[in-house]
Amino acid sequence: MATTADFRNGMCIDLDGSYFFIVEFLHVKPGKGPAFVRTKLKNVSTGRVIDKTWNSGVRVEEVRIERRPYQYLYKDDTGYHFMHPETFDQITLQGESIDGVRFLKDGDMVEAMVHAESETILTCELPAHVVLEITYTEPGIRGDTATNTLKAATVETGAEIRVPLFINVGEKVEIDTRDGSYIGRSK
Repeated sequence: MATTADFRNGMCIDLDGSYFFIVEFLHVKPGKGPAFVRTKLKNVSTGRVIDKTWNSGVRVEEVRIERRPYQYLYKDDTGYHFMHPETFDQITLQGESIDGVRFLKDGDMVEAMVHAESETILTCELPAHVVLEITYTEPGIRGDTATNTLKAATVETGAEIRVPLFINVGEKVEIDTRDGSYIGRSK
């Protein structure tokens, strides 16, 4: 059991039978009245973010999570297949439990969050930034690169992103997997 004083970003707690990750928290000590903690919690199964306020010192059940690396193999009708690089154990996950699944390509390494006691996989996330090749985009018009205008582009995984006008087909770009935004050209 943990208290609100133990809260930290990324901590997993059991709340009414559901698992939640703490996205952000803030200890508040008003001038009048008792202290409390404001939190933003992300539901592991649905991905929904909720706000919850706790009285200071409340006890919550912490869920022990292990982070394990897995390599993406392929996708079929049953889901996405991954393999542990050391034990060669294979697992299958549904797309809803993988953060940034639209940027996943063969051979990519992901990090799976595994419930320590029950050995069930809660969620899986890609690295924060990935490098992908542009397979289709409209050509940029010469002299039209001075503004901060973006155009649609398709990457090698089939996902659509927004890139600056000077990016062409065949270039490799760095993408933020959390929101799908363009970061820059890859070197």
